[in-house]
Amino acid sequence: MSQTAPVVTRFAPSPTGYLHIGGARTALFNWLFARGRGGKFLLRIEDTDRARSTPEATAAILKGLEWLGLDWDGEPISQFARKDRHAEVARQMMDNGTAYPCFSTTDEIAAWREANPRQPFLSPWRDRTDHPDAPFAIRLRAPRTGETVIADQVQGDVRVGNDQLDDMVLLRSDGTPTYMLAVVVDDHDMGVTHVIRGDDHLTNTARQIQILDAMGWPRPVYAHIPLIHGEDGKKLSKRHGAVGLHEFAALGYPPAAMRNYLARLGWSHGDDELFGDAEARDWFGLEGIGRAPARLDFKKLEHVSGHHIGAMPDDQVLAALQDYLVETGAPALTGTQRQRIMGAMSVLKEKARTLPGLLDQARFAMIERPVAIDDKAAKALDPVSRGMLTSLTAAVQNASWSRDDLEEAAQQVASENGVGLGKIAGPLRAALAGTSTTPSVFDMMTALGREETLARLQDQTDLAG
Repeated sequence: MSQTAPVVTRFAPSPTGYLHIGGARTALFNWLFARGRGGKFLLRIEDTDRARSTPEATAAILKGLEWLGLDWDGEPISQFARKDRHAEVARQMMDNGTAYPCFSTTDEIAAWREANPRQPFLSPWRDRTDHPDAPFAIRLRAPRTGETVIADQVQGDVRVGNDQLDDMVLLRSDGTPTYMLAVVVDDHDMGVTHVIRGDDHLTNTARQIQILDAMGWPRPVYAHIPLIHGEDGKKLSKRHGAVGLHEFAALGYPPAAMRNYLARLGWSHGDDELFGDAEARDWFGLEGIGRAPARLDFKKLEHVSGHHIGAMPDDQVLAALQDYLVETGAPALTGTQRQRIMGAMSVLKEKARTLPGLLDQARFAMIERPVAIDDKAAKALDPVSRGMLTSLTAAVQNASWSRDDLEEAAQQVASENGVGLGKIAGPLRAALAGTSTTPSVFDMMTALGREETLARLQDQTDLAG
């Protein structure tokens, strides 16, 4: 492949289910490689398996890519819609002698395999010209000697003895193309220069190279990336928790954090762990991909997620929160709730690792009066504490409502009652939020504003008598 050719990558999922986290990473790698070089990133839906492919799965894949923030060039290509082109190439190969008609029946092939276990099928029709008037498949006339070498940018040179490969079927007897043929034809017609995919496809690549060579087409650059394993080092599965991209979205990880984290799963740029899209596009290269399987680490993901939430502008975090609520079917934020959350956003972002975690901290801003008090927080609201809240209410009535003045007023009330500030913070937290785990009480007061804060305090001080 010419080094001066514009870079064209592709992501080619099968629409048989949700977008797996491994598939999302493959799409990201292709996107980063193309976008970092001013190239094109194409999307092909490999829907030739009509029994398993569904429109719902296709929609889920597109939605997952859009959520992750990966844009593609042009319209998604349906592999099934190109079946006539695939068949045309198979017949062209038969005409030029690089493929041949095979009239072996299914029973004959099964009998041969039983008699020759662990041997590639050798069709008796490879060199025959006495063709009957009967349905036939078209098989590749593969080389019998030598080896096929895959020059892989991650795995190195992978050599496969040609005597280990059979003359694979290109076109079935019913006229439908096989996956192997369709992939090669589509990649060639789409101008794909770099095939970046999981190393579970490595065994297919030698066969696909033989088709390319038979057609005299240039080989793309191959890069087969190791799969993602769970934290226990075993192949990722449901037992490890979330494996679908939609599950990570539902857990509240922002798309920017997922892009950062997925980029580091199997690829590295020195010791850099936390970065944005611009750095990722500039840095990403095939030479940075390791050969060992990457391990999914939820603690590291939360660390990356917390960094990105903290770095996002406040209005973008608010927008992400609203998108998350819509995605999970929760009620949208009201204008008042948005205003209160924005008032405390700088504080809420400090400890948040996920969007639902931030929402938990923002609960005080989302609830309405009368505030429901949970059992643990209610223990802080004894008659003595409510009395201090009465004093605090009077002390802050005419305060400037700055954080410093509110804290000074609370400190004064605590001193007058001969207690530390913590003794008043507990009941104040309960009155404002109804729970014992919240941001700073003074940050809550500034976010809620004078009127709402005094009303919540009054609700509790009315119970003091």
